[in-house]
Amino acid sequence: MKALTSNRTKSLPVGAEVPTCDNSGAKVVKIISVKGHKTVRRRICAGGVGDLVRASVIKGKPEMRRQKVQAVIVRQKKEYRRADGTRVKFEDNAVVVLKDDKGNPKGTIFKGAIAKEATERWPGISKVAKIVV
Repeated sequence: MKALTSNRTKSLPVGAEVPTCDNSGAKVVKIISVKGHKTVRRRICAGGVGDLVRASVIKGKPEMRRQKVQAVIVRQKKEYRRADGTRVKFEDNAVVVLKDDKGNPKGTIFKGAIAKEATERWPGISKVAKIVV
């Protein structure tokens, strides 16, 4: 996992229900934990664009439901700042479900735009993404 250049706001806490933007079979996932998150005691950890999260599938195909999956956050509503000074925000939150720990996505098609920070950090996602913002 590569370091990010932007100072992004982490706006999706543990327990958030986030829709997926791929065709992996999962429709809505619930964030269980954020990988590599460091925080103070009793604070709820949160993730932002480009973060790897552990999630549970809430809605989707029957064989996918109630499974624990790895996912990457690719869009967030909360505005964040890039290193060049521009501010970016999307109209919705979205994640991409991963097939393995190397960052290869389970789905083959992504709906909507993908944040540049997520594609820089995860090369497998950048191969499938059509629109990168």
